[in-house]
Amino acid sequence: MKKIFLLVGILLLLILGVLFGISTYTKSFSPTSKVSFDEEGITGSLIYCRPYKKDRKIFGELVPFDEVWRTGANEATEITFKSDVKFGGEAIKAGTYTLFTIPNADNWTIILNKKLKQWGAFNYKQEFDALRVEVPVITTQGKAIEQFTVRFEPAPSHLDMVLEWDDTQVKVPLMKI
Repeated sequence: MKKIFLLVGILLLLILGVLFGISTYTKSFSPTSKVSFDEEGITGSLIYCRPYKKDRKIFGELVPFDEVWRTGANEATEITFKSDVKFGGEAIKAGTYTLFTIPNADNWTIILNKKLKQWGAFNYKQEFDALRVEVPVITTQGKAIEQFTVRFEPAPSHLDMVLEWDDTQVKVPLMKI
């Protein structure tokens, strides 16, 4: 009986080691980044993984149009607001949400979903959406962004959440309520 427990213990350690190795390996290609923001009375943070372009066509190919995307790589992106805000013109309560997007050539649907700690968009369920907003696509005018980036930039009377990769950029306005 002791030998069985020992073998099961060793097997579990091996499995955990392999899973840790795979996680570390994939994160080396799409490192995790945390962005904090505190502008225009809006405070929070965003955690996401940043894949690289690597000479690939991104939107419409690697990231298909009309499909829910995790908005980064590995774990789905999560955004936290310390107070209630207007996100793309819609009111959202303070809290943490999973950020999904549905890219298209002309506009994106930006989704804040209440279900946290998701891997990719494999288990995405629309029933957990807190809100959806549409934003137009901006072309970066021939300047390709090599690594997927989310940043926050002040604009007159609001804060823009800027998502950019390859030759595509979208901005979601955030306003204090």
